[in-house]
Formats: sequence, C-alpha cells, structure tokens
Amino acid sequence: MIKKILLGMTLLMAMVSCTEDYTDWSKPQVNAEPKAVEFGNGSVTPVDVINLANVTEEKVQVASIVAPTSSDAGYTPTIKINLGDKTFDIDNDGKMATADLATYIAETWGKRPIERDINATLDAWISNGSTAVKMATSETFQVKAIPVAPVIDEGYYLVGDMFNVKDVDDVLVFDGWNNVSAKQAFKHSDRDVYDDPIFTLTFETTKADQCWKIIPKKNIDAGTIWAAGVVGPKIDGDVSMTGLLTSDNPGAGKIAEPGKYKLTLNMMDYSYTIEKVMYDPFIYFIGSTDGWGSNDQKLALVDEDKGTYTGYVYIADPNGAGFEFKFQREQGNWDTAIGASDFVTFKDAAKDPQNGNNLGVNAGEGVYYMDVNLSEGTITATKVESMGMVGKFQGWDVLAPVPMTWNAEEYCFEATNVGVTADGWKFSVNKDWPINLGGSINNLKQDGTDLKVAGNTVKLYPTRKTKGNIYCTVE
Repeated sequence: MIKKILLGMTLLMAMVSCTEDYTDWSKPQVNAEPKAVEFGNGSVTPVDVINLANVTEEKVQVASIVAPTSSDAGYTPTIKINLGDKTFDIDNDGKMATADLATYIAETWGKRPIERDINATLDAWISNGSTAVKMATSETFQVKAIPVAPVIDEGYYLVGDMFNVKDVDDVLVFDGWNNVSAKQAFKHSDRDVYDDPIFTLTFETTKADQCWKIIPKKNIDAGTIWAAGVVGPKIDGDVSMTGLLTSDNPGAGKIAEPGKYKLTLNMMDYSYTIEKVMYDPFIYFIGSTDGWGSNDQKLALVDEDKGTYTGYVYIADPNGAGFEFKFQREQGNWDTAIGASDFVTFKDAAKDPQNGNNLGVNAGEGVYYMDVNLSEGTITATKVESMGMVGKFQGWDVLAPVPMTWNAEEYCFEATNVGVTADGWKFSVNKDWPINLGGSINNLKQDGTDLKVAGNTVKLYPTRKTKGNIYCTVE
C-alpha cells in the first residue's frame, strides 16, 4: 500500500510545472477584475480588496479555492499561501490568519492605510503521515488589502492661548488660535509618519489656565484651519497631563500652571503626554567608552530657553559593543535618561537609531564636540580630527595650528615645546574657527577671548570629567 501511495506522489510531482521567470514581489500588478487561475487540476479566484479595518474575525478570506485532487483516494491536501517570500497557513476554503496578513503588510510596506497589491501563490501538499510531497503550485494571483491604521497627517501645529501676542496697550497683534508660526509646528523625524507616529513640541506658557488644540498640516496648507481633522481631548477644559485625543467634536486641553512644557503625540493611538521641562546645569554622558560604568563626562547648559547643551566627550568602544551612549539628566537616574527618541535630527557624526534607544556616532573612536538642543530635538556630533593652538606666536595661521595629541588616560589634549606667548592665542578645532576655545585658562568658553598666558607645555581638559568647566594648564 505504501509503495502505491509513493508512486502516486511521484507521478503527481512530475505533472507540476516549474518556471524560472523572475517575479518582482514588491511590484503590484493590477487586474481589471478578480480572475481564476490554475491550481493543479483545481483553481484559485482572488477576492475583492480587503479593508482590514472592517475585519473583526481571527481569519480573513483572501481567495476562493478549488483544491487540486489526488489520484490517491482519501488524501486531502494541506494548502500553504506564499506572499512574496513568506509562507503562511491557509484553510482549504481560502481563509488565513488576519494577524499574519496584517503583519506581512506592515513589515513589507509599513502601516500607511492604502491598498497594497500582493503577488501570491498557493502550494498543495499531501502526506502519508511520514512523508510530505508538494503536489501542485498555483499560478500567481493577487491579494489586495488595506492595513488598519488611523489617519495621520504629515505634520501638526499647536494653537492656543499661549501663542497669543498683545502689544503694550493689550491689543491682540497675533491670534495664536487662528494663525500659526514656525514655533507652533511639532517636530518629527524624516521617517514615514506610519513608521514613526511620534510628534513633539516644546513651548512655554506665562499664564495659568492656557487652553490648546492641535491642527493638522493639511488644514494649514489649505487655508482652512478649523476644517475636519482638528484634534483635542474628549473633554473640553481637560487639565490632564496625559490622555487620548479625538477628532470627533474635540475639546480644548488646558495647561493649569505657567512654565515650559514638552507635548508628545503618538498619532498611531491618538495619545498625548505633557511634561514640564526643567533644564539642569549639566547632562551626563554615559556609554560604551568605559562599559557604561561611568557618567562623569558632561555637557553644560548654554541656552536656558532652548535647553541647549555643549561640550566635548571621548567616545571609545573597548568591548566591541558599538560606539553607543546616552545622556543622564541626573547621574545614575535612568528613568529620565536622554536617548535617540528625544531627537528628530542627527547631524554630522551623530546617528540614529542604535541598540534600542541608544545614541551613537558613525566616525569611530575619538573626542567629539556635542551640541544638544533638547527643545528642538537636535544633536550634532563633530569629531575632533585635530586640536591645535593658534595665535600671534605662529602668525594666527588657523590652517597650520600647533598640534596637540589626545591622552586617553588623562582625558586631555597635550603638547610640549609649543612656545605660546602672552600676546594672545586660542584653541581651534579641525583647523578652522567655528569650534574654538578661549577666555580664561581656568574656564574656557566657545568663542572666548584670546588667552594671555605664556608657556611651553599645554594640557587641555575638555570633557568636564573632574570639574564643571573646561580648563587648561600652561607651564
């Protein structure tokens, strides 16, 4: 009996046609109407476009199947569906798991709710309990589906009382409810909004009980600010710092106390979070340089309004884990740590994302000048390819500075026999002036005045590792 079954399987396999034609699975093909295709001696008929937003069952019909038959009586084939290069289970009546279809679309194209046309084939397998043989493969047909996702605009603006501007006579000169400016625009990454639905905005209120709503960019572009699409809390006057948004008769949220705030939107689930912003004097670097074991390098606050921090950090990767790091607002506190999700723009050597929410650089080991703007969500990492001294002693030639060498044990740049003089000199980065240090040797500043100290051995300590300021020694 077993020999008869195996012989039958062999004959069926010989009847299955193969093709070496290349199929570009990512390119949708358009058919005028669903058309049956061959499936061995059976057939497959596509269904109409599936809107997954309307599917409530665990399985969804993706095709009508007339299964091929076997000459071995009593054997019903098991059918698999191939979507692109992925294979999934499917019932003989043409139903597959709704979650499998949704996941495939999201992983292939993202969650944007537009029709996706998927090239598909079916395989029929028969088994005698110990051996399975593919008896037929269908011709290519299409599964057309629209993924489930809410409406997400390309951008959003915050309107409200906090943006009203009045002159000295208390006359309204800018109506923050019916007009928008650049400072009212939420920040967003360069990614598709359905892959990254997070929008952020930092703003300030100077009075109590300031109300707000959120306007989609399409309304602003069309000049119809209060058209459909405006969102706000479900309850008018809601003072909650976190909650859900609605576009169905939205209310106005309310900021109860004056202060600086960061409003974060997750438009995939229409949720919002409002956090009060308080910029500390320093943010502390911690990362792969010493195995995430030290947080004593730090950046200093240089702009209290924007939350801008600058300074130098030494980044290394002795354990081969990647040139990764974060910043801590408070040393040792991971709950408020600053990671990749706090930024929308990564400039120069800074890159996103790394391992989870870690920040990183793409230029390898070295000292970096960091410029971090927390209100606008930007981080710039400029690698110090050269640190040098420029002054009257060498003709103020910034293209030919006296070079300094990085000492990784002492966390300093150093040079000997330099001959700096008291008639003026400064530190310059990368043989140019945009990043430089001057002022006092005990408290060096970006764009500081010329240094007036003479000596031959100079050590520059830029990372604030042991002090709260950048300094140098001259001997």
